[in-house]
Amino acid sequence: MEIQGEVAEGFEPVREAFVRNFEVLGDRGAAVAVYRDGRRVVDLWAGPKDADAPGPAEPWTAGTAQVVRSATKGVAAAVPLLLHQRGLLDLAAPVGSYWPEFKAAGKERALVRDLLAHRAAIPALDRSLTPAEALDGATGPRAVAAQRPFWEPGTAHGYHAQTYGWLLSELVLRVTGASLGQWLAREVTGPLGLDFWIGLPAAEAAAGRVGRVAAVAPPERPGTLRTRPRRNVSEAYADPASLTRRAFAAIDPLPDENAPAYRAAELPASAGTGTARALAGFYAALLDDTDDGARLFTPRTTALAGSELSAGPDRVLVVNTRFGPGYMLHGPASPLLSPASFGHPGRGGSLAFADPEAGIGFGYVTNALAPSVTADPRAQALVRAVRAAL
Repeated sequence: MEIQGEVAEGFEPVREAFVRNFEVLGDRGAAVAVYRDGRRVVDLWAGPKDADAPGPAEPWTAGTAQVVRSATKGVAAAVPLLLHQRGLLDLAAPVGSYWPEFKAAGKERALVRDLLAHRAAIPALDRSLTPAEALDGATGPRAVAAQRPFWEPGTAHGYHAQTYGWLLSELVLRVTGASLGQWLAREVTGPLGLDFWIGLPAAEAAAGRVGRVAAVAPPERPGTLRTRPRRNVSEAYADPASLTRRAFAAIDPLPDENAPAYRAAELPASAGTGTARALAGFYAALLDDTDDGARLFTPRTTALAGSELSAGPDRVLVVNTRFGPGYMLHGPASPLLSPASFGHPGRGGSLAFADPEAGIGFGYVTNALAPSVTADPRAQALVRAVRAAL
C-alpha cells in the first residue's frame, strides 16, 4: 500500500500505525490528519476512493471526502454552542421555549442541554420513518416533537443515534431561521475553508470528490485481536423490541449512504461528508487559531464542550458512556487521547476529536465500514500513536 502525504518530525508513529491499519486491520481507503497547536503535523491518505470499486480503483487523493456517519454529530454540536457563545441560545432553557411543538407528550421540562447530552428521552420513534420521510427535512422534526418520551427527560441518558439530527436541526432553525447545514457553511466551514458539509452541495457532488463507503468484515489473520461485544450488548442489538435496536432503526430501511439524495440531505446525526483534514482542522479551530483561520470557541466555550453532562449506564448503547453538550467524552466506551478530550466517533470507523491539554485536533476517515460502534481498532491504533508522539 502506497501511503501519500506527510508527517512532521516526531509524529512518525502515526504513519507507522496508519500503514499497519492497511496491512493488518483491513483498511481499504482512508485518511488521517492531526493538528497540534493550530499547525497541521499529520496529513496522510492511501487506498482507493471507493470501498466497493470493481476492477481498477480510482485512488484516494488529498481532497477525497467520505460520509462519516455519527462523527457528523460533533461538527453539528458546534452550532448550538456558538449560538450560546453569542447569547442567542440558553442551554438551561426549555427546548419548548424555542420550539413550542416540542412540549407535547410530557416533554415540556426537557432543557436544551438535555437535548445536546442525549437526555431528551426520545432516542427512538413509535413508527420508524421511511428513507424518503427521513430526508425531506420536515417529517423527522414533526415526529420527534410529537413523540412521547421513553423516560422522564433529564433523568437519564441514552444515545439518540438518529433522532439527534432532527432535534438539533429544528432547534437551530427555530433560533436562526437558517438550516443547520446552511449556518455551519456560512459561519464555520466556509470561513475556515474546511471541506465538510452537512448537506453536500450539488457542485461538490458533481466534482466527483466523494468516495463510496461499504461494509467490511473484520480481518481474519493470525495474531490479530478479534474483539466481541459483551453478550448483553449483542443481545440488545439483535432484539427488534429493544431500545437499542429501535434507536438505530428510527429510519427503516436504512438509506443508501452512497446515494446522491442521502448525501445532499441535512441529517446532522449521520450524513456529514468531509475529509480527515477538515475534521482535524475543525477541532483544532475549537482550541486555537489555526493555519486555516481564527479560533471558533472562546476558552469558556471550549471548557463547556468538554464538561460532563451525562455519565454512566447508557439506555441505548448498553454500556457506560459519557457526554458533554453534543460531544462524546473520553471513557472506556470511546477512548480518546486523554480525559480532557471531546469529540465523536462514527459507527464503522471514523473518529474526530479535540484535546485541549495537548492542543490536538484529530480526524480519521475511512470508506471501509466495520461493525464497530464507538471504538474502532483502526482509529484507536492511530490515537495511541498520537499519544506516543507527544
